[in-house]
Amino acid sequence: MSAAYELAQVNIGRMRAPLDSPVMKDFMDGLAEVNAAADAHEGFVWRLADGEGEGATAFRFWGDEWLIVNMSVWEDPETFRAYVYGAVHRPYLQRRREWFEHLKEAITALWWVPAGERPTVQDAEKRLTMLREKGPTADAFTMKALFPKPEA
Repeated sequence: MSAAYELAQVNIGRMRAPLDSPVMKDFMDGLAEVNAAADAHEGFVWRLADGEGEGATAFRFWGDEWLIVNMSVWEDPETFRAYVYGAVHRPYLQRRREWFEHLKEAITALWWVPAGERPTVQDAEKRLTMLREKGPTADAFTMKALFPKPEA
């Protein structure tokens, strides 16, 4: 039996330099490995990807050419957390300040979507805006302030 809801997530980053610059080289060189690890991870359902299979490279957020976006859907917060802090992704997470500016506003939002629904970049923009304006709610929340799945 499949779950009635799945966990959608968005995270954004303001690049310190263009994607093809030396500053971003290690990030870009590791993207395929990080995405492959997500794709193979228990609980992974879907991720936003451009025509070449690399998420975060072809999509801009809020019309800003320096903001890139990563979106994915997971079965639950536990499997998502295990991936984020797992052996492949964690080293890149620890180096994020080399590639991305520190933003004071929220850069990650989570929300529940009906199983099989795939969020759009516009959906993610709306959810992150809600989180920034209202704080964690059932409509947009964080790993530190999780909200339970809606009742089926």
